[in-house]
Amino acid sequence: MKFVVSSIDLLNHLQSASRVISPKNTLPILDNYLFKLSGNNLEITASDLETTLITSLELENASDEGLIAIPARLLTDSLKEFPDQPLAFNINTETLGIVISTENGQFSVVGQNGNDFPQLPQIKQERKIAFNAASEILANGINSTLFATADDELRPVMNGVFFELTDSALTFVASDAHKLVRYKRTDIKADDSEASFILPKKPASILKNLLAKEQKQIHVEFDDKNAFFTFSDYKLVCRLVEGNYPSYNSVIPTNNTNKLVIDRLRFLNTIKRVSVFSNQASNLVRLKLKGNKMTVSAQDIDFSTSAYEDLACQYNGDDIEIGFKSTFLVEILMNLPSTDVSIELSDASRAGLFLPFQQDDDKVDILMLLMPMMIGA
Repeated sequence: MKFVVSSIDLLNHLQSASRVISPKNTLPILDNYLFKLSGNNLEITASDLETTLITSLELENASDEGLIAIPARLLTDSLKEFPDQPLAFNINTETLGIVISTENGQFSVVGQNGNDFPQLPQIKQERKIAFNAASEILANGINSTLFATADDELRPVMNGVFFELTDSALTFVASDAHKLVRYKRTDIKADDSEASFILPKKPASILKNLLAKEQKQIHVEFDDKNAFFTFSDYKLVCRLVEGNYPSYNSVIPTNNTNKLVIDRLRFLNTIKRVSVFSNQASNLVRLKLKGNKMTVSAQDIDFSTSAYEDLACQYNGDDIEIGFKSTFLVEILMNLPSTDVSIELSDASRAGLFLPFQQDDDKVDILMLLMPMMIGA
């Protein structure tokens, strides 16, 4: 099994695959990349049993098909130190000896039997649902929701991004019970039956990075256990979170009589400044709305610190004072893609809705929800 590959090309593919490998694998074979050579196609696989990433390179110089597992960390760390140059791999699949020849030297390592690498799961054809989406659509959906996922061992269904495919839209949802994000695309719809799945946080994060490099359509197929995302040079396979996602629509308040519009960046920067003076345990900031003015304030009684700033806004509603956790408020404002943000409130004890005031694309519907905090006396 012999082939020649560019060190930079190989490193780029390995760095994407290395994000899958867990630092504490249950199987020693998973500390390796699986190299499979078929004709002029080199297929590289990395896995942690839950998530598998397969990437492929087309080679100009290759001979003898074969399969071998190569130590991942050793290979990646050494490639980082190479300038761009051709690397000649000479692999003995019987002795598992690997010799890598460069312009100025030679590197030897022993691999493992590639047949010991776990097999890919298969999609059940009778339960298979498939759709195609532009990489930009998937990237925007995941970027808008991933920050709102939870880290809750007792409720694993909250620890991922919920994909819901209906006859009217593809919806991405994430929530940690304090904040909720719903990103809806009406230009992708179910052809036959409606379906949904929960994508865990780790593969969602890996997918986010892969989508940033891809320009073409992504083919998505899934059943009740696994999902496959197929790119031009990559395939991501992941085990889905089992369970039913909570009914997110039921927690979105509908009768919001108090509405305001405010410059997003000015509001965000004010929150960042004022929150420095908030109590470090609660991070509480207060928003007081009266007329066309919002007063943002925070205080820490223990250290006798306080701050407030007034902001001009367009407000239509009753005088109201509501408290939010500043760190959550900053996250939401940083992830809303608009110059001005629209905030809808019913009262100080119910969730506030944060929406883009002007949406450039009428096929996109973004809603972010944040639960308030008790202001206290």
